[in-house]
Amino acid sequence: MKAVLFGATGMVGQGVLRECLLDTDVEIVLAVVRNASLPQHDKLREIVHQDVSDLAAIEDRLSAYDACFFCLGVSSVGMKEETYRRVTYDLTVSVAKTLAKLNPTMTFIYVSGAGTDSTERGRSMWTRLKGRTENALLQIPFKAVFLFRPAYIQPLHGIRTKTRWYGAAYALMRPPLSVVEDAFPELRDND
Repeated sequence: MKAVLFGATGMVGQGVLRECLLDTDVEIVLAVVRNASLPQHDKLREIVHQDVSDLAAIEDRLSAYDACFFCLGVSSVGMKEETYRRVTYDLTVSVAKTLAKLNPTMTFIYVSGAGTDSTERGRSMWTRLKGRTENALLQIPFKAVFLFRPAYIQPLHGIRTKTRWYGAAYALMRPPLSVVEDAFPELRDND
């Protein structure tokens, strides 16, 4: 399998990149990033591209891929709806449409969030926009679209969040999670 990864430097994307590099079924991972910063690896290819909303300049390097892991995103905290919409909906759908045109047999994997509102009518701005994004992705002619709605993601293997308040929340959650893992060792990551 050959995979494209957007959001490789974020917390979720770092985890996806790690797993892709460890998986023997993955031949190549192409990470589209704004700054060269990823570790060297035989399977890893990196495209430094500042404006992900316009992929025209790199389209020739985005074909012949089997999957896209779209992990790029931001917290909606303190954001105006228009700004959040540009990152969450406009950017995601633009990338997806380009990839579907270039790779009609591609599977698109989108990391959304628990509480996403597929009706697009909820009270919370972020849940409506995530729902709108998911609904749009399901209309794009990919081989398959998978939508993941995690409620909590535990960073492992030295991966850290760039969002300061997430870091504080993870620090607060560490002791109770440790108790749960001790009570249910099968929940522990064994890598």
